[in-house]
Amino acid sequence: MRVVITGAFGFLGRRLATALLQTRTFSGAPITRLVLADRIVQPDFPAATDPLVDVVHGDLIDRLEDVFAEPVDVLFHLAAAVSAECEADFDLGMRANVDTTRALLAAARAQAAAGGPTVRVVFASSLAVYGSSPALPLPSVVSESSLPMPRSSYGTQKLICEHLIADCTRRGVLDGRVARLMTVAVRPGRPNAAASGFLSGIVREPLAGLPATCPVQPDLRVALASPRRTVQGILRIAEAERGVGPGRLEGHVPVNLPALTVTVAEMLATLRQVAGDAVADLVTMNPDPAIEAIVASWPAVFDNRRAAALGLQPDPNFLSVVEDYLADHPDAVQGD
Repeated sequence: MRVVITGAFGFLGRRLATALLQTRTFSGAPITRLVLADRIVQPDFPAATDPLVDVVHGDLIDRLEDVFAEPVDVLFHLAAAVSAECEADFDLGMRANVDTTRALLAAARAQAAAGGPTVRVVFASSLAVYGSSPALPLPSVVSESSLPMPRSSYGTQKLICEHLIADCTRRGVLDGRVARLMTVAVRPGRPNAAASGFLSGIVREPLAGLPATCPVQPDLRVALASPRRTVQGILRIAEAERGVGPGRLEGHVPVNLPALTVTVAEMLATLRQVAGDAVADLVTMNPDPAIEAIVASWPAVFDNRRAAALGLQPDPNFLSVVEDYLADHPDAVQGD
């Protein structure tokens, strides 16, 4: 079985690759090759030197011939331009998110048309496909039956890709699965260009002894998932058998990954509880209307029943999220 991860050297891609290499199986079948594709390759990633791994370096849209040089059985499509950069540069977002995904789907279709295996495409979408409008406000609790109406270019691009994957799946030319990710926190490493990046930064930076800025009001509610729960959800949706009943993936409807609803004030209170006043006081409130407009347009409360039917549950509380971060990244904490 040949498995591909796009965006493999990104934060979630690295964790997904590590999880697959720990078992070296997918749905119980042995992985014969794991292809890590990304435009930026980080040599310090141990998985890149594993004997099972091939690395494809460069813009995905230009390297699809290498990705599909041999038959692909499963493809995790994580590569994307993120929210704030898509809002700042429309053409960048369309190329990175829509054009690249369309080209990838065309390559998967061509493989099936040539008699190769039907590719199982697992797409990382986003809660940003939802948005509220005065003419059609979101319900207080959002589910997969709620109408997606994105209020950002990033969310629009993700929704376009969802529909393309659903139509290809309907036509039988690939097996598409869509996981709508909540905001993932706490992310390690350097800040990225996502509008939601501050939700990791207001925890990560203070724990490292660095100042951080919070650009939204403290009473803003957000939907979060830890990195552990996010990767667990992606893998579960990827491996689920299709059909009706508990543990099976019914229809071609996207799955909203389980969401923990928390306010920014509660996040900061948890940071204070865990690390003390001196650390929590490194966070400065400095409202940014552009950031708040994007993040506040996303729903905060989700009906998790579809995910629960697959055995997935949200993080129990934000304290557990911070504790996971401390356990996974002890070197990123000041004094450790």
